[in-house]
Amino acid sequence: QIQLAESGGGSVQAGGSLRLSCRTSGYTYTRYCLAWFRQAPGKEREEVASIYTAGDTTYYADSVKGRATISQDNLKRTMYLEMNSLKPEDTAMYYCVAGERIRGLFPCSPDEYTHWGQGTQVTVSS
Repeated sequence: QIQLAESGGGSVQAGGSLRLSCRTSGYTYTRYCLAWFRQAPGKEREEVASIYTAGDTTYYADSVKGRATISQDNLKRTMYLEMNSLKPEDTAMYYCVAGERIRGLFPCSPDEYTHWGQGTQVTVSS
């Protein structure tokens, strides 16, 4: 059973930084896409960044490109999202998401993401 557990959210001033962590378990680590999605009240869910577990291929949304770094520690089975130069519009619930790379493409298609963590809130104040 796939399990995802986020941590590291909180409140930060604009311009600050934070690192989110997602501890994972329960799947074959080399065949999956791992991603961070976020959703703010009244806004559509957005894929912020993703990484392919068998390598270090990454994807970033335009909204965070240059300010975010997604990474993974295979030994710890943990994925990270570091974000710098945070803006109030980064305020959202951030979810760790996993999905099997069925089509062999990257980024994974939204429908390939089948497992979601509980989420961790990030609040950026101006």
